[in-house]
Parts: sequence; C-alpha cells; structure tokens
Amino acid sequence: MKLSNTAAVITGGASGLGEATARHFAANGAQVTLLDRDAERGPKIAQEIGGHFVQTDVTSDDSVAAAIAYAVKKMGKITTAVNCAGIGTVGKTLGKEGPLPLSTFQTTINVNLVGSFNVARLAAAEMAKNDPDEDGERGVIINTASVAAFDGQRGQVSYSASKGGIVGMTLPMARDLARDNIRVMAIAPGIFLTPMLMGLPEAAQEQLAADVPNPARLGRAEEYGRMAGFIVEMGYLNGEVIRIDGALRMR
Repeated sequence: MKLSNTAAVITGGASGLGEATARHFAANGAQVTLLDRDAERGPKIAQEIGGHFVQTDVTSDDSVAAAIAYAVKKMGKITTAVNCAGIGTVGKTLGKEGPLPLSTFQTTINVNLVGSFNVARLAAAEMAKNDPDEDGERGVIINTASVAAFDGQRGQVSYSASKGGIVGMTLPMARDLARDNIRVMAIAPGIFLTPMLMGLPEAAQEQLAADVPNPARLGRAEEYGRMAGFIVEMGYLNGEVIRIDGALRMR
C-alpha cells in the first residue's frame, strides 16, 4: 500500500509519536484524520498538515464510533489506523504507602490496551468494506507497544502490562483479519523524546540517553513516524512487533 493512497486515522495525533506520524504521512500524500482528546492543539495540527481532527476518547465505544464515521465522511474511506494514544503511569505493586491503587492499573489498561483494541476493531470494520488495492490489501493497523512490554522496570507494572497486551494481541488479530486482507503490526519504541520526556531536566534526559547503546541518544518522534510509514508500504510485514530502541535493554 502506498502512503500516497492512504487514508489514515491516527490516535494521539495532537502530540508526540502520533503527531510525528501524522506529519510524515501527510507529507507523503496521505489523507489524515487525527483522533485526540486535545481540542485545542488537535485542530491546529490538522490545519497545518491539511488533515482533519475529531475530539475522541479512545476508551468510549460511542466516541470512537463517531470519530470513525467522521473520518470516513471526510476521507471517503479508512485504509490505515495507527494507535499512538496512551498514558504512562508509575507505581510499584506494593509501595511504601501500600498496594498500588487498583484504579491506577485499570485506567492504564483501559487507555493503552482497551483503547487500542477499540479503535482497531471499529477501523477494521470500515477497512473490510474497501476494494482491494493493487496488492490485494484493504487495510493496515499499527498499534504502539513499548520495550517495557519485554523489559519492564520496577514501578512499571501497569504500563508494562498494558503494552504486553498490545504485543500479545498482534498475531491473533492479524490472523483474525487475514481473510479481510487487513494486516496488523505493532511498534515497540524505546525511550523517545516525547512531550512527557521533554519536561525533564536536561541532565535527566542525558542520563536516559546514555543507557542507549547505539546511537546513544533518545529516539526522535519522526523516526517512529517513518517506521509506521515503512510498515504501511511493506506489504509482507504482518503479525509482528518491531522494536525501535537503539539496542536498549532496560534493567
């Protein structure tokens, strides 16, 4: 599938990895609809790239259904869904103040894992209606995992579980959707310079970068966007998780 023929919905598209992906896709001729809770920044990004925006809560069935319908109305179809919406939480299973609040664990799972599945399932329903392209494809779904799914550190139990779920559903979802000619992939980023990390002191950023073997720096959001674009165009990639982490293995 060519990016120039792509009509994509991108969650978390108002910032970070989602914004970078939206910009890369649009720069290469794709139609893009941003799905995000940020009703202030989202429309600005959409206007800059010539795309569309709809305020969306990925954990809500009704909100995502409305967003998907809006995207189809604006773009005529959906061929790609990239799930970048997510939250990062920190807390040990048993900390100094007691057990991790169940609400923290539930919220993280609900946004990162359930939200991704919610968008994927509803986007897939629209992709299945597409006529196959020249390669026989109807659509591509890309979910965002994390190296924490494999190398979770202390205090990452909620986040690691949510991202481990993304990894775990990649292959079965690809198998589920094979008959509809829809591919499913996941990207597992390492430590990327996103808005959350940009708020850290420069010394803290340098320390995080020093843990990356090569190149010894933080990942750039545009590198995630380029990887997502490569997945869209590389039609034999399916049912797999790609780490993009500079050989980082967290301890």
